[in-house]
Amino acid sequence: PAHCLELELTEGVAMTDPLTAIAMMDKLHERGVLLSIDDFGTGYSSLSHLKRFKVYKLKIDQSFVRDITDDPEDRAIVSAIISMADSLGMQTIAEGVETAGQLAFLQAQGCTEVQGYYYSRPVPAGQFQQLLEQGLGKR
Repeated sequence: PAHCLELELTEGVAMTDPLTAIAMMDKLHERGVLLSIDDFGTGYSSLSHLKRFKVYKLKIDQSFVRDITDDPEDRAIVSAIISMADSLGMQTIAEGVETAGQLAFLQAQGCTEVQGYYYSRPVPAGQFQQLLEQGLGKR
């Protein structure tokens, strides 16, 4: 079923031709496909367009996540994105999480998902089952 499919659209692509992107996203949304904006915050997004996109998730670019334990500006930006997404009824996923400190900050801010080397580097499909069996979720 379509609701099992999640597609990512980079912010840059969405902003290149926002009207076409909105029309395409509307059609996919009507079919039940889940949509997210990737690399959020790195392009020239318009909040008015964001409000019209039929997305359920914003992916916070790793360039903001990398220094959140040391850089107050990155912390403020990430917190603002999470808060805005939550207010709009969207989930958030932070890219590039590599440390326990980054994870703790993101969890405290209410980020709904994370991805990055903290949990695992990319693995071939054949090793994925083994990774799950070793208890990846125990961290």
